[in-house]
Amino acid sequence: MKKNLGYTERVTRIILAAILGFLYYSNTITGTLGIIVLVVAVVLLVTSFVSFCPLYAMLGLKTRHTKTVK
Repeated sequence: MKKNLGYTERVTRIILAAILGFLYYSNTITGTLGIIVLVVAVVLLVTSFVSFCPLYAMLGLKTRHTKTVK
């Protein structure tokens, strides 16, 4: 499992997860949609903490910059 998320992407995912979590816990989004939003927020948090997104891996995307050794 190679890391494929860069710093900016990780921070963005954490902020978005916090916003979605707030919307759920403030009862702005409720019901089935609220549960879906909460699951998405958890997925965003987990992927940002492990720096790996399975969807990016399947699509061959990478936002993490690697240093080249000369």
